[in-house]
Amino acid sequence: MTTVGIDAVEIHTGKLRLDLAETFAPEMGDAPEKYTKGLGLHASSFPDTYEDIVTMGANAAHRLMKRKGLEPDDIGRIDVATESAFDHSKPVSTYIAGCLEQVFESDFHHANKGERKFACVAGTQSIDDAYNWIKAGRNRGRAALVIATDTALYARDDPGEATQGAGAVAMLIDEDPNLVELSTEQGYGSADETDFLKPQQQFPSVDGKRSVNVYLARMREALIDYERVGGKIHADDFRLGPFHTPFPGMVRKAAVLAYRHITRDTEIEEELAEEIGRQPRSEAFDSDEAYLEALSEYTDALKETERYQAWYGRTIDPTLTLSRHVGNWYTGSVHVARVSGLKALAEAGEDAVGERLLVGSYGSGAQAEIHVETVQEDWREEIEAIDIDERLESRYELTFEEYEDVHDAHNFDEESAVEEFTVPEAEFAFDGWGRMGERKYRYVE
Repeated sequence: MTTVGIDAVEIHTGKLRLDLAETFAPEMGDAPEKYTKGLGLHASSFPDTYEDIVTMGANAAHRLMKRKGLEPDDIGRIDVATESAFDHSKPVSTYIAGCLEQVFESDFHHANKGERKFACVAGTQSIDDAYNWIKAGRNRGRAALVIATDTALYARDDPGEATQGAGAVAMLIDEDPNLVELSTEQGYGSADETDFLKPQQQFPSVDGKRSVNVYLARMREALIDYERVGGKIHADDFRLGPFHTPFPGMVRKAAVLAYRHITRDTEIEEELAEEIGRQPRSEAFDSDEAYLEALSEYTDALKETERYQAWYGRTIDPTLTLSRHVGNWYTGSVHVARVSGLKALAEAGEDAVGERLLVGSYGSGAQAEIHVETVQEDWREEIEAIDIDERLESRYELTFEEYEDVHDAHNFDEESAVEEFTVPEAEFAFDGWGRMGERKYRYVE
């Protein structure tokens, strides 16, 4: 039986860095711990003035194709997931294909191209589309290129401003993958929600508190739905749990609820009962309010147990390392979490072949998806080929005044003539406007 999954990954982070504790917090009049401990963030990545979702996506895809020795004829579809698109008709995938055709001798004229939109979950949905395309036998032996690329910027003084970030993740979806095999089973949690909107505007409108609650509710629904087809989940079944990570603090909230759910009616719950009691059952209470209060108290106690903290430190925390230093990448966030977790295992010298990942994706509006991934034989080689540490260290360090300038430069509603902070080299760069107002790009040697 043919396996299908993620064969390889490349990451391109925005080339500018804003230190939240040292640079952002003092200007906001906040203690650094508000960001480093509360949100779990240390720095944000930003695009330079010649960078955008096209250049970041094309640069990540170019490196992936070069490393894997691929030509355009090897790619049968290019799917771009983004919520930062600047055109309601022409998909970002066509721009990226046009960029890549500048550096390859052949073209992508026979590759299917599209753009996926469902907030941050669209990257995973694009992987699903590629998986189904290959499983249906419509790929003609070719692979799919899935690119999640976003500039996750907020209006100045918006509560979400500290969680900003920019970057792209390019993923090769193929038969007999080197990195992870994707499960056929999936679980969904979806509802018509209004927690995050970008109606004809550059910066989103966000109801932060509601967004957290919707995230948690949809994730729980998706977990329950997955168990209907994939069987009961046990806490020890999975080596890593990469979740959508708008900021690590939100994952901390989701993780304890997930652990509470998957330990219910297990030996773990019974062992913990001696310390914190058994989980409350609704039938034991006279009202929903009393039940929910008891459940909240149990969850708070569960979070402080050594058993939970050991599980969190082993399964969840490794997936958050990269996010702490790049911020939110919208469609790319859960895919950054996957790389972060596997990178940690590789650095620890762990043999992870055959280990499973429980992947939780989410998009505002709102939908969550849960699926399982199995680590493949050549996973370590693929992870070690990603030079993300070098790219993070080489970012230009912004002053607060420079941050204000570059923020304005990426606001489509304002005219700005901010000079570039870095010099493009061996990468794609924005190159002005075309005759119909389209964005133009060139490869800089």
